[in-house]
Amino acid sequence: QVQLVESGGGLVQSGGSLRLSCAAAGRISSIYTMGWYRQTPGKPRELLAEITSGGSTNVAGSVKGRFTISRDNAKNTVYLQMNSLKAEDTAVYYCNARTTGWLDYWGQGTQVTVSS
Repeated sequence: QVQLVESGGGLVQSGGSLRLSCAAAGRISSIYTMGWYRQTPGKPRELLAEITSGGSTNVAGSVKGRFTISRDNAKNTVYLQMNSLKAEDTAVYYCNARTTGWLDYWGQGTQVTVSS
């Protein structure tokens, strides 16, 4: 199994920045990709960015240019740097890990609130 612990959410003013962290534990070697999603009430969970074990990244068009995903393999941690935040970025942000066996693991979620 894989355990994910997120941190870094909070309240920020429009135009500000936040960096989310996701620390992985457990069967780290089984992880193929890690990613960040967000969800608002009544809407499906939205993929924002993902990074493979080899370092390849994919960032959703809706946040490209503002959000960056990176990883520190030594710390088993993935980061989401969010710049130029807007009120519509307000959501619960979730970390995801997908294993080579196509199992999905999720963090507990962290609230990001952007005030206009």
